[in-house]
Amino acid sequence: MMLTVTLNAALDLTYRVPALVPHTTHRVTEVIERPGGKGVNVARVLAALGHEVTVTGFAGGDTGRILRERLADEPRVTVAFAPVAGTTRRTLAVADAATGDTTQLNEPGPAVTSAEWAAFLGSYEELVRRPGTTAVALCGSLPPGVPVGAYALLVRAARAAHVPVLLDTSGEPLRRAVAARPDIIKPNAEELAELTGSHEPARATRDARRRGAHSVVASLGADGLLALTPDGGWQARPPAPVRGNPTGAGDSAVAGLLSGLAEGLPWPDRLARALALSAATVAAPAAGEFDRATYEDLLPRVTVTGRPAAA
Repeated sequence: MMLTVTLNAALDLTYRVPALVPHTTHRVTEVIERPGGKGVNVARVLAALGHEVTVTGFAGGDTGRILRERLADEPRVTVAFAPVAGTTRRTLAVADAATGDTTQLNEPGPAVTSAEWAAFLGSYEELVRRPGTTAVALCGSLPPGVPVGAYALLVRAARAAHVPVLLDTSGEPLRRAVAARPDIIKPNAEELAELTGSHEPARATRDARRRGAHSVVASLGADGLLALTPDGGWQARPPAPVRGNPTGAGDSAVAGLLSGLAEGLPWPDRLARALALSAATVAAPAAGEFDRATYEDLLPRVTVTGRPAAA
């Protein structure tokens, strides 16, 4: 069983319009509403790959209730959100059919009290120590009130339980958590540059490892994924660009990496899976799902170059 943590979960709304034109009225052709937040998206993709997964984090108010109810209907997903007095946020994606581009609007999360944070931390430690927990993904932003060092605490708790942990966040929460030595971090190019001060990806991944991350997998957009690990370094490249909604593409990459870790796949295979899932998510209608036909088509055509570390 894998565990995903989404401290700032959301209810995702996707509006499709023929063309997005500023300062005009739009007729929406389709509305998609589903549970969201980075770790929730990761969990849904893991479940679609056949893995049992527990989702936790915070959920509150009517939006949080809808979030729980929708996730409870997902096969192979167990819901373990901690309650908060505030209301879970919503995110709005406006998908432009004419260009294939998407405009994203994200609400702030609910304010979390110190008592609510302490209660969550206790339940998280129980979940991560539960027999059968094989890996943990810590994903996304921190809602107001959660300490900036929260992910560092969660990384240390997972490592104390001897459970591998993947971290996907940014800014100061990432900076502090890297020092707690997560097994994998998955920043994008901008987040990696912010962490290290270097805009050269190869140099930045080396610096991120020196700061404490065991393995670094950087998302480089159209250039694919760059990985530097104790086992070696590789770059995975897609066979061709995929147009569509990029929301959740990075989350699907996390699911690919986490499932590959749990299954004991070698790094090149993990990276190929992660990149194919990411691209197949761009082709899907909403975040947290992937187009299986696109995934199966792309997976054998992902190019992975690099070499293992010297023995």
